[in-house]
Amino acid sequence: MKKLNPDALDQVAHYFRALAEPQRLRLLSELRLGERSVGQLVEALDATQSNVSKHLEVLFDAGLLARERRGTSTIYRVADEETLQLCDLVCGNVGRIAARRAGRGTELAPD
Repeated sequence: MKKLNPDALDQVAHYFRALAEPQRLRLLSELRLGERSVGQLVEALDATQSNVSKHLEVLFDAGLLARERRGTSTIYRVADEETLQLCDLVCGNVGRIAARRAGRGTELAPD
């Protein structure tokens, strides 16, 4: 990581805080499959509309998601493919750490 000024570091921390919640990671995983409406995400995650909307807003505010209105629906998609690449990189690293701790050489398998 290159040296960043305090404002840039605050922005990076904001980005990572948005990712630091399992439900938000589930949303990103679902959106990996393509754009979805709030209703489709509620159904896929078996969650309440208010819970899903709250987490979508955090991800949108952090710049991880894009959204658009289509009639009465709001459609979300991952704003940048590199976000998913970062998640894949972190999952692989977490798997390697877990394997080292367990004394075996397997990584976390994607769902």
